[in-house]
Amino acid sequence: MLRNTLLDLQASIRESQAEITHDPLPVISANPGQVGLLFQNLIGNALKFRGPQPLCIHVGVQDKNGEQVFFVRDNGIGIDPQYFEKIFVLFQRLHSRGEYPGTGIGLSVVKKIVERHGGRVWLSSRPGEGATFYFTLASPPDRTDSAHQEPPLHPEWRAE
Repeated sequence: MLRNTLLDLQASIRESQAEITHDPLPVISANPGQVGLLFQNLIGNALKFRGPQPLCIHVGVQDKNGEQVFFVRDNGIGIDPQYFEKIFVLFQRLHSRGEYPGTGIGLSVVKKIVERHGGRVWLSSRPGEGATFYFTLASPPDRTDSAHQEPPLHPEWRAE
């Protein structure tokens, strides 16, 4: 999933001259298209909200009390903690479109995907110090009972 995401973002990665590294990632039971979109939005945001220094992005996973905690860490512009909740709300932006392009959809999609997989998402950051987005995935959405399925994510919800 990560390899395909990096291929999809290849032009942006090249343009930003970002260095992207990753830990060996485990095989997980999850919807591959949605998890690919999750990584695309998180890495895409890191590419977009970069500072003047060379951009470094690292994707990893940690075992925390038997739970796999995935993360995407960057050294970009960072986020003030007062906005940690706001950034996951649909169409909420912290910057004008003139400063950074986008719609304010990406992180709400991330949250929706993580929640559909029974997980949670959170971050740590400070302005000027980059950001680390963490998430867990419990299981893929149940595909056996169509009465309880949520509609698929809108196809235009891509990395901002």
